[in-house]
Amino acid sequence: MDILEDISKTIIDASTTLSQDKFNALKRSIDAEDNENAKWALEQILENYKVAQDIKFPLCDDTGIPHVIIEIGEDREISGDLLNQIHKGIELGLNNLPARPMAVIGDEVQRIEQSKGLFEKPGMLRPVSILIDTANDESTYKRDISSDTLNIHFLLEGGGPEIRANTFRVYHKRSFDNVINTACGWLEESLRMLGCTPSIPSIGIGRTHFESTSLLLKSIAYGNLDNQSEHEQKITQRLNETCIGPMGFGGKTTVLGTYLNIGNQRASGVRIVSVRPSCFVEPRVATLKL
Repeated sequence: MDILEDISKTIIDASTTLSQDKFNALKRSIDAEDNENAKWALEQILENYKVAQDIKFPLCDDTGIPHVIIEIGEDREISGDLLNQIHKGIELGLNNLPARPMAVIGDEVQRIEQSKGLFEKPGMLRPVSILIDTANDESTYKRDISSDTLNIHFLLEGGGPEIRANTFRVYHKRSFDNVINTACGWLEESLRMLGCTPSIPSIGIGRTHFESTSLLLKSIAYGNLDNQSEHEQKITQRLNETCIGPMGFGGKTTVLGTYLNIGNQRASGVRIVSVRPSCFVEPRVATLKL
């Protein structure tokens, strides 16, 4: 197995290929939409997906920042060499795509100020820290991980949704609805400013900022619009009642669905909530099974 080439192909798949559940959700939305402008926008979005998939071209000019989740069973091992290959394979994939050059040159100050410009090669954009997921993970999206599992999930996360995302404390007041209503309020505000609707917003609720964001990322990797929980359906209904619609044209389809991932909680009056309003080209996810 040429793992570098396999990772490269998986990165390209994540950037160019529409998942079947999202295709189904878009088709359902087009069929249900009675706002002429909104229906036209949804049809153009779907056509963009088809073209990108046919010619293996990025779904969006913002080709995204690579995130990696390794799903591992108890009989498998992760070596330093594998982690190094993941980094090299991502670099190869971004160059082969080709992705948009986004990596900033320079030292700490120069990178913050972007005063030295960008690397020309897209592959210089390094992935964020890798998440490890095992059968011991307690959450809504907990996986039934077999002992011989070794899956590498690649997510490409765009800048627009990151700008509109939020992770903060919520005083739960012993009320599930209070926590969810706060998250929905953040999303209603961010979706109005996102521009690239319809969204598939993600919500992670945990004990720390790191944990909540990790839960959110796992929901993006594992979520399925064809299998939505009762709570996810209620959030979707509420957000669609904003009538922001695709590309802000109004209508019924502000979001295609919702991912809600709730992890362990601690004895406290506070829950840490992370929300991210994915743009209409996301989630961009592909998986390599080893």
